[in-house]
Formats: sequence, structure tokens, C-alpha cells
Amino acid sequence: MTAVRLRQVALVALDLEPVVGDLRRELGLEETEPFRDPGIIAFGLQNAVMAVGDTFLEVVSPVQPETTAGRYLKRRGGDGGYMAIFQVADLTAARARIAASGVRVVWQSDHPDIAGTHLHPKDVLGALVSIDWASPAGSWRWAGPYWTAAVPDHRPGGIVGVTVQSERPMEVARRWGEVLGCESRNLDGGAAIDVDGGVVHFVPLRDERGEGICGFEVAIPGAQSREMDVGGVRVVVEPTRA
Repeated sequence: MTAVRLRQVALVALDLEPVVGDLRRELGLEETEPFRDPGIIAFGLQNAVMAVGDTFLEVVSPVQPETTAGRYLKRRGGDGGYMAIFQVADLTAARARIAASGVRVVWQSDHPDIAGTHLHPKDVLGALVSIDWASPAGSWRWAGPYWTAAVPDHRPGGIVGVTVQSERPMEVARRWGEVLGCESRNLDGGAAIDVDGGVVHFVPLRDERGEGICGFEVAIPGAQSREMDVGGVRVVVEPTRA
């Protein structure tokens, strides 16, 4: 892989199963059962992780009071986007860059085949961001045993974009670019960061819910272009590009 790749997008929902069911149906993911991580109970959550090509879509839901995710649900007025996970090729350089930028790390987990680094949302702005590394590069322990230190057969396609709304989209884009080691580019009223195989868009506030992930884009072989609202975000589906 090249320097940075958008590998996983997480949504947060008050009620897990309806959102998971809607996503599986709309994105054609019904043939494979989602991975349910028992370890996530340490955060007071339950989850479901679904493979979209070799990228991943996760939904988390609080099962205990006073969780970070639960407070986020209240703050944003319901279901919505929660976290973007980026995969980097050089973990040491990424963590040095994060430290130099003054961004606090709220959670870190290192394994022989994967490492995760969750960044403080008040330092990065826009959403919860994680900088992760995996070996082999196509593996992804967070998606369960089949993806742990291995790259199983999978369908083509995947998540190719995520959209973050903010009162200060250009400032947030520059901050994300700083921690990702990528240049941001200004657009009409917003900004963007190009990553391996996709793009992160930063746009002005679209509603009264405040700053956060408001949409993501998925490429699926043979799909008809369409848009829908699922789990409090706008989902854009497009056919894979030749």
C-alpha cells in the first residue's frame, strides 16, 4: 500500500440491529454475517463489522450507561457517523508525527499483525480518527479471525470516501492532513484530502447536528449509482471504476 488509506468507517446507533440490517440490505452484504467483537464491551459497547471489499463498515451501540459513544449520540441528536480509521504503511513515522503535532492519544493497542491509535477528537476535530497499521497490509484483525494476519478471498469494491461537516471545514482538513501526513486542498466552500483509493471531503454544516461524519461513499461492482440515508448519514453508492 501507499502512505495512507481509508480502511474503516464506524457509525454509532442507539439501536444496533436495524441500522446493521439496513446497511447489509442496501449494500448487498447479506451473504456474510458481520463480525461481533466481544472485546468491545470494555468500552460499554456492542458492534457489528461488515467487509465491503477489503474495507470495513462498523456500527457500534452503547449497552452500558455513560459511554463515550452514548454521550456522542446525545450530543449529535441521534444515530450518525462516529469514526474514520486510516491505515498507514509506516506506524513509527505516523506516531512521531502525531506526538509532534500535540495530539493526544486516547487509546492504543499493539499486536504483531496490527496496531491502532485513537486520537482525541478535541485535538483533531470533526470526528474520532484512528491511525492504524497492519501486516500483511491487506489483513485487518478488527474484522475478526478470518482477517487476522491473513487476507481472505473477498469481493472487489470498498469504501472510497467519507464526508465530514464542520463550521470550519478548511481548518479541520488542515488538521487531519497534519496527522495523516497528507496535503489538504481547498474546494469551493470546503476542502478535501486525497488518500489511497479515495478521498475525505470536508464541508460546511449541512444541518443542526453539529460537527461530525455526515456521509460515506462506497464503490460496488455493477451497482447503479444511488444515494440513501442510513444510520443518520448519507450513503452514496457508485459502480467500481474500470
